[in-house]
Amino acid sequence: EVQLVESGGGLVQPGGSLRLSCAASGFTFDDYAMSWVRQAPGKGLEWVSAISWNGGSTYYAESMKGRFTISRDNAKNTLYLQMNSLKSEDTAVYYCAKAVLDWYGSSWTLPSMYDYWGQGTQVTVSS
Repeated sequence: EVQLVESGGGLVQPGGSLRLSCAASGFTFDDYAMSWVRQAPGKGLEWVSAISWNGGSTYYAESMKGRFTISRDNAKNTLYLQMNSLKSEDTAVYYCAKAVLDWYGSSWTLPSMYDYWGQGTQVTVSS
């Protein structure tokens, strides 16, 4: 059974940092690309970042470039998202998602590229 379990969310002040983790199990982690996706209150899904199977390629949404860093540890079956310089507009539930391929290039924001999602972790940026 595929499981994706996010952790590391919480309440942080503007300008602060958080590191999210996604523990994966039930599949061969290093065979697949992975992504982070978020959903703010009352809004649709927003793709945050993606990483290829070996970490060699990454994508970021424009508003996250320079502030967020995606990484993975294939030995630990874990995906990470380091978030710095957080803003109130980063408040959302953050989900990790397993891709159906080892890398999808510019198609990383297509929902059809993903087959499993975690339950999400809440990130709240507020003073």
